[in-house]
Amino acid sequence: MRILILAMLQEEIIKKLPYDAPFLFVDNIIHVSEDCIKGDYTLKQSEYFYKGHFRDNPITPGVILTEIMAQIGVACLGIFLFRNELDNQTIGVAMSNTNIDFYKPVLPSEKVFVVSEKEYFRFNKLKCKVSMYNEKDVVVAKGTISGMVKPWNA
Repeated sequence: MRILILAMLQEEIIKKLPYDAPFLFVDNIIHVSEDCIKGDYTLKQSEYFYKGHFRDNPITPGVILTEIMAQIGVACLGIFLFRNELDNQTIGVAMSNTNIDFYKPVLPSEKVFVVSEKEYFRFNKLKCKVSMYNEKDVVVAKGTISGMVKPWNA
């Protein structure tokens, strides 16, 4: 039963994100609660940003890794926190601060996992400690991201 509820919740959260391809970087929500969220995204070989980002040796730009962490760790968690107020509304998200350290490169076709822990959520500002791991459970990047999260009419 819990898996069915999470699957329904996952679909609703992702549908309420204000992003579409090629700028949607969330495949799955693995876990979500009032205090944390875990999700994943698999970087496709054909992603637009690999073309020319290190000729003949593409790696994922740090700004894209930060965006993945922000979409899963702040936007998705914010949607969950506002879940009872959203109904037919979408959510507006504006990143206000990031402090991310990068430890390992992420290559095309790699799957990454984001774990985000809420530090605080007040006055529509959500601040989270975020970590990104590769499939070997090695830390790729970590830091903090904060942003304004607010429901708005679609």
